[in-house]
Amino acid sequence: MTTFTEVEPKAPPVPLGLRKIPPYWYPYSTYAKERWIGRELLEVVSTEFRDRSTEYYRYALNSGVTTLNRRIAKPDTIVQDGDLMENVVHRHEPPVTSTPVKVIYEDKERQFIVVNKPGSIPVHASGRYYRNTLVEILMSDFGYEKVYTVNRLDRLTSGLMILPTSADRARSLTNEFMNGTVRKEYVARCKGEFPAEEIVCDEPLLTVDRQMGLNIVHPEGKHAKTVFNRIRYDPETDSSVVRCKPLTGRSHQIRVHLQYLGHPIANDPVYSEKRIWGVGLGKGGVDLVPSEERSAPAPPEHLKDQVDLDGSPESLSKDEEAGSKLLPRETGQDIGMASPVPLSSEAVGIITRLRNMKDEAEDWGRWRDVVFRAKEPLRPPHWELKPPPPKNKKRKGQSEFSSAIPLSDTAEPVAQPPETPAESEASTCVPLVEEAAQLSITEAVDRAREIAPQVPVPLVEGGQHYCPECYLPLHPDPKPEKLYIFLHALKYTTSLGAYETEMPEWSEPGWDWDRS
Repeated sequence: MTTFTEVEPKAPPVPLGLRKIPPYWYPYSTYAKERWIGRELLEVVSTEFRDRSTEYYRYALNSGVTTLNRRIAKPDTIVQDGDLMENVVHRHEPPVTSTPVKVIYEDKERQFIVVNKPGSIPVHASGRYYRNTLVEILMSDFGYEKVYTVNRLDRLTSGLMILPTSADRARSLTNEFMNGTVRKEYVARCKGEFPAEEIVCDEPLLTVDRQMGLNIVHPEGKHAKTVFNRIRYDPETDSSVVRCKPLTGRSHQIRVHLQYLGHPIANDPVYSEKRIWGVGLGKGGVDLVPSEERSAPAPPEHLKDQVDLDGSPESLSKDEEAGSKLLPRETGQDIGMASPVPLSSEAVGIITRLRNMKDEAEDWGRWRDVVFRAKEPLRPPHWELKPPPPKNKKRKGQSEFSSAIPLSDTAEPVAQPPETPAESEASTCVPLVEEAAQLSITEAVDRAREIAPQVPVPLVEGGQHYCPECYLPLHPDPKPEKLYIFLHALKYTTSLGAYETEMPEWSEPGWDWDRS
């Protein structure tokens, strides 16, 4: 006899959308890293960051938005050991998925929560991301006063994370991860028919490009070991769903090990792209013979005439004030500067093509980054440099810039209420928030007007759209389905218990996806 539950249809999937943050001015501070010492500030900035053109970075530094040790710094200022660098930037956070963060369990007594992180959301602030990060979302949308990260998932990876809510719990759980006593299980969908038998990959991994976060198999790398077991093979899509058990915790470990085995994650924009790796897709690793060959960056074909006419924003040698000295980024020598080993010609080509693909995805904004040339020096509204405090009163990491308006008045994302946590025998579950009072339609509209972010009208010049405050070339939003990869943290087993999410929808038999 067929029961109702056996024929009950599944709810249709909710279309993916984007969570977007209006641009905002943001001050940050950092102490000089060892690799910056003895170098000019413009060289440091232009090799560490690639969001804007080299010429723009010089313009921003000449505008006085950066200080070293409480004094306005210039492009040719030499960075010294112990220098405190402070900067005000107009932050354009990339969109992330609108798929909500889910709190699976909360244990107030033992001071931790378990969450299911959607792919595309970084765990903590880095690069251009701050408010669109897991930590900030948990505090702003869910009301947690403080959460601690003791491990992390890649931005593109979805899945389970355990986050302590106290420093003591964070210390104890950190020790478990460092001692290797936490058992982790992931699931991935990779290209091709993965072997039916268990496969163990123990190739060492090395980060060779910090800007792009590129990792390769290399004998000088750190020990890494992953155990793989095939769950199923789908001949319709020529892809396999694989269970992955990393026994170490290296950056991009599962992604690089699968690539090395010849079965990269099916929609991985870095390790599964023929335009970057060629038809072999990096199977068996890359050539390791060192090479000194480098090439200066070149604009795409459709922008060459414009660059020839206006001058390249990626080169300062066209200006008399730049003199004869070329920055590493102008010659291509910045590729490999932060690598712990000399790079081969193949590795250099891979990094170059990866950079070009990122530029293409952002509509070649760095090559169109010229509008600021006709503008006044950059002047962040509402911000001014504080008078320097007494030397013995300086607080580590405290920004010297102050705001003429409170930070709470700046645009914030609209909060999304948390879902009710699931019951768990391993944890004491409690409601996360009190149920909010129901607003009338009129009250809701008035409230929405109060909190609605004020998005500035884009500046349009020469048919291109630019930010009216920092003159960043604007580009179209990405497709939501391109913001994550088929890699999901499925289960963690710790001294606190075993916690598991549902299998991701892309692991279902016959799943197909946009491969354009």
